[in-house]
Amino acid sequence: MPDETTSEVIAGIRPSAPRRVFGTGVLYALGLLLLYVAATNPPSILYAFLLLGFGVASLYGGYRMWEVTGRMIELTEQALQLSDGTVICRTEDIQKVDRSFFAFKPSNGFLVTTKVRYPFKWAPGLWWRFGKRIGIGGVTPGSQGKFMADTLSALVAQRDGQFKELDL
Repeated sequence: MPDETTSEVIAGIRPSAPRRVFGTGVLYALGLLLLYVAATNPPSILYAFLLLGFGVASLYGGYRMWEVTGRMIELTEQALQLSDGTVICRTEDIQKVDRSFFAFKPSNGFLVTTKVRYPFKWAPGLWWRFGKRIGIGGVTPGSQGKFMADTLSALVAQRDGQFKELDL
């Protein structure tokens, strides 16, 4: 259920076209290969159904990735949201932002830890949400992810009083 916010966009992440095409192409190719093996030379009937199931799931994953990566992730003062208005999380609920090397995060992205649990949601190649953890990134450019993570960290630090605006 989309939740519209009316704030100005501070930062955005738009999936790059070559990565989007490559990611969906790999999922479609895997799905077709699995279906081909299931139809032509399955080792047994059990493996045929297993290959068929994984092939269909891979094709569906490619479709979902293409559909979802047509959107942009936007950061406003109120929320981290998609360009269609779907809220990923509210900025007031964010506890910390982690871009470290060992963080369990998507490629070219960052991890957000929230104070409250959100329902599970997954947008292949763009973001995922599981409990209090949200992963942003995937087929997105690293520079945009880094800028959004740094901006979000600054918003959280300012909100928590760890950092004050400079008076010039």
